[in-house]
Amino acid sequence: MTATPSPAQPAAAASGWGALMTRERWIEVGRIALTGLAAALYWKQAVPIAVLWAAVALGLYPLVKTGLLDLLRERKIGTEIFVTIATLVAMVGGETVAGAVLMVIILIAEFIAELNTDRARASIKSLIGSVPQVALRRGEGSEGDERSVPVAELRVGDVVLVRAGEKVPVDGSVIGGQGAVNEASITGESLPKDKQVGSTVFAGTVLASGALDVRTDKLGADTMFARIITLVEDAEAHQAPVQKLADRVAAWLIPVVLVFLVGVWLVTRDIRTVVTLLIFTSPAELGLATPLVMIAAVARAARNGILIKGGLYLELLAKVDVVVFDKTGTLTANRPAVVSVSTQDAAIDERQLMRLAAAADRRSAHPLAQAVVAHAAVLGIEVPEPQQYEQIQARGVKATVEGRAVLVGNPALLSEAGVALPAARVEGNAAGIGSSTPVHVAVDGRFAGIVHIADAVRPGAREALAALRATGVKRTVMLTGDNAATAHAVAQQLGIGEVHAELLPEDKVGVIAELQKQGHSVAMVGDGINDAPALARADVGIAMGGGGTQAALEAADVALMTDDLAKIGAARAIARRAYRTVQENLFVGVGVVHVLGIAAALMGWIGPIEAAIIHLGPDVLVFVNSVKLLRVRIPGAT
Repeated sequence: MTATPSPAQPAAAASGWGALMTRERWIEVGRIALTGLAAALYWKQAVPIAVLWAAVALGLYPLVKTGLLDLLRERKIGTEIFVTIATLVAMVGGETVAGAVLMVIILIAEFIAELNTDRARASIKSLIGSVPQVALRRGEGSEGDERSVPVAELRVGDVVLVRAGEKVPVDGSVIGGQGAVNEASITGESLPKDKQVGSTVFAGTVLASGALDVRTDKLGADTMFARIITLVEDAEAHQAPVQKLADRVAAWLIPVVLVFLVGVWLVTRDIRTVVTLLIFTSPAELGLATPLVMIAAVARAARNGILIKGGLYLELLAKVDVVVFDKTGTLTANRPAVVSVSTQDAAIDERQLMRLAAAADRRSAHPLAQAVVAHAAVLGIEVPEPQQYEQIQARGVKATVEGRAVLVGNPALLSEAGVALPAARVEGNAAGIGSSTPVHVAVDGRFAGIVHIADAVRPGAREALAALRATGVKRTVMLTGDNAATAHAVAQQLGIGEVHAELLPEDKVGVIAELQKQGHSVAMVGDGINDAPALARADVGIAMGGGGTQAALEAADVALMTDDLAKIGAARAIARRAYRTVQENLFVGVGVVHVLGIAAALMGWIGPIEAAIIHLGPDVLVFVNSVKLLRVRIPGAT
């Protein structure tokens, strides 16, 4: 075998400030510095006014270009046109230094805004991770040689070797080796997951220990990593209602402001006051108040294994007051588990009953038999091999265990074998689980006891629902196609007071529609496939376990990359924090500062240069307040 060096692992997508300073950014910095220097020199009478005009023209060029494109393509008067008018009015009106300083400060504000926005976008890729560009491909020859190749050259079916400390380059299936994989970049879970033959691994995750041979199943844009990045980056297209409102307000505010300023000029004939008002009536912060918040919130959610497909769903999730849950596979694990054991033979205690039943069932693939065997393992019981084994269709199993005849199955199996059953048998109500499935056990022709099996409630589900209610959710509702007794028993365990059972998919849609008619904002939590109609009908559809299926990612507005119910509370907490941050930006950063500034300008207390300096304050405030969503502590989020 040919030894090959480990493929180089590229650094994660950078989100630091230095990495964002591209060539274009440095040109912007130079343009700002040149205009500022020209203004300072002209103020000291060190350069002629033509130099100042040339510097201002250079600084205005990108603003004029963007503003004209918006005007021609979208018929929209943007802040770029507004700033251009303000600067030109100041320059033509004799406030040349004020005009130049105004433009420099506006350019600085826009530069900070763009830098923060790009940083938030870059954090999305950095927190999700990056996929290696080189993979160690295992050859098909008898020697099984290994060779480093670009990932772009891999094909479906190729086998790649991943060693400890390396990132998995493809979505694939483990066909050899074993190890622990850190999937935090996909699911948000910090603990590594054990992987062995038959396990699935995702591109961009890290092999913490061991070594794996992975058969390539998906490459490039088809990988889970690529789909996640696409979904998160596309989230910007789904604007929140408050964001659309801000855009609409900005669209009509600019013409109104211009009319107001013309009126001020006609009354006062004071160009200095007009220029000062132009600065404080600029709607720049209005356009910045929400987009940056939404980008930061989506990135923060993605860090926690929560994919929110846009600001629209962030705002809706923040306003939800009713959360509806599917039962099977959502509140329960959709995996049968033993909930209690009742013995009926004084000569056989609970551990002996489980030992014999598990031995008889260990060769069976039936889910109930697997639950019996798993429970014996949990109890630490050593399960022997049966000497004889026979599976009886639709009845159960018959086996000989250490010389004893054991029957495990339904009452019909025992009756057909001549085993007498007590007149009153306990059928359920075990450990608070109504309508559990009873598995009957007989030993040497005598009825020995019942193992009660039910679909297990997800660990931590009750605590997760309590945390969700603490965020302001007024009602939690369970919808299920299961029978009423089982549904109510599970609901009682979880503290859910409202249950609708024995429903068809269209019935679930009807329940959600009725809640909406009552004026509620409804979120539906399901598996993203079977509950697709209900997820689509709800104001916000939340899919559990999106890390396993592409359908789950596409079916819902919010996709949880694991089956952790606590992430619903975290998603809502992030959404509520984002919505509150937008309100803070609009009220303080846009409302209070600008109203006070306009009042001060009309009173003649401040001039253009002071106004331009003060104007920078709300810009910085909005930026800092928005970006803090990437780091501030949020309950349930990491």
